[in-house]
Parts: sequence; C-alpha cells; structure tokens
Amino acid sequence: MSFFAQLQQQTELARMGLLSAPIIQGCLQGVVSLPSYQAFLREAYHHVSHTVPLLQACKAALPPHHAWLNDAMDEYVEEERGHDEWILDDIRACGGDAEAVRHGQPAHATEVMVAYAYDTIARRNPLGFFGMVHVLEGTSVSLALLAADQIQKPLNLPDAAFSYLRSHGTLDQEHTAHFALLMDRIDDPQDQAAIVHGARAFFRLYGDVFRGLPLPQAPAEAMPERAGALA
Repeated sequence: MSFFAQLQQQTELARMGLLSAPIIQGCLQGVVSLPSYQAFLREAYHHVSHTVPLLQACKAALPPHHAWLNDAMDEYVEEERGHDEWILDDIRACGGDAEAVRHGQPAHATEVMVAYAYDTIARRNPLGFFGMVHVLEGTSVSLALLAADQIQKPLNLPDAAFSYLRSHGTLDQEHTAHFALLMDRIDDPQDQAAIVHGARAFFRLYGDVFRGLPLPQAPAEAMPERAGALA
C-alpha cells in the first residue's frame, strides 16, 4: 500500500471527527446563516495568512536529504500567495468589515492550530507540517464547492463572495493528486509517522475551529439537534 493510501486510512477516524462538527453537518443539510459564513471567512483569513510563511519555514527546516522537496515547496508558495486577500474580498462582498478582520485577532482555536503548525516545524519533524497540508486540502476538496453552493443560494449572496471556497475547491483537487505523488516518495518510517501524527492533530485542531463558529438560528424542524451550517 502506498504511503498516501496509508495516510488516508490511518487518519480516517480523525477526519470523521472533523466532519461531525455540528456546523458542517448543518451546512450539508442547508442550514446556513450570514454571521456563520462571515465567521468562517474571518478564521480562514487568520490561518490562510500564515500559509506562505509556514511553507517557507518548513522548506528552511528540511534536512539536506529532503532537498528534493524544495521545488515542490516553492510551487506551493507561489500558488498560495495572495489567497488571504481573496478571503478579504469575499468578506467585503458579503457585507463584512475586511479591514477589521485584517487587523483583528483569530479565535483561540485558530490561534492554537497555527501555533501548533509552527511548533511542529521548529520543534518536531518539519515533515509533520504535511499533515496540515493533507487536512486543509483534503477538507477543501470534499467540502468547499458543495458548501459554497449550499450557502450562496439561501443567503442570496453574489459569486464575488465565494472566490476562496470555489477557487480552493478546484485548485485543491489538482493539489491533492500532486500531494499524493510527493507523499509516496516519503519512505522513512519516522517521517511517515510524523506526517500521520500531524494529520491526526490537525484534523482535531481544524475541527475545533469549526466547533467554535456560531451556529445559525433556524426553526427546530429544519435543524437537527446541535447542528449548524458550515460557515
């Protein structure tokens, strides 16, 4: 079995834990609200704004025998650059205060997830950061486009409010195939274990971000107990 397949298999339980977040389950059932979506965008900005610095830090921390990853890291940096600004544009398009978000603070769960990513690179095995890549891109592929459709219609929001979700849903489908090829070249058991450990942790941490978002208010018959919408 390829390492990427092992990674998926060994982190499936953690992935299901993230997907069980009430706000995600609610979104899949069409229970959405503007405050929830705006809150999601706010937290997305505060972790996506660290994507390029994290990629650069990971590249700098790679040991010499992993120099073959340098080109891939550079490609990731170029593809991810500016995506935080897309999120701010989405916030403006749905009536939010983008500058307040830019200069504001993340929720605790988001701050902890970002801090764990930096700590993984600096204190543990930098390849563990690929666990975060796996979680964020995999979640985007499975949910982003569907969530955008579920949110846009009932809230009557313009296409301009979904550049982040829709672009990432499409881009990350391409990234996932490339990521799988990279992972299948990781053959050291310690590196593999670090990536699996990181992915499990980031599924939990990213799930906490979703669990911290405000649930939309909806009639009881339309909304299952403790369910909400993907912000």
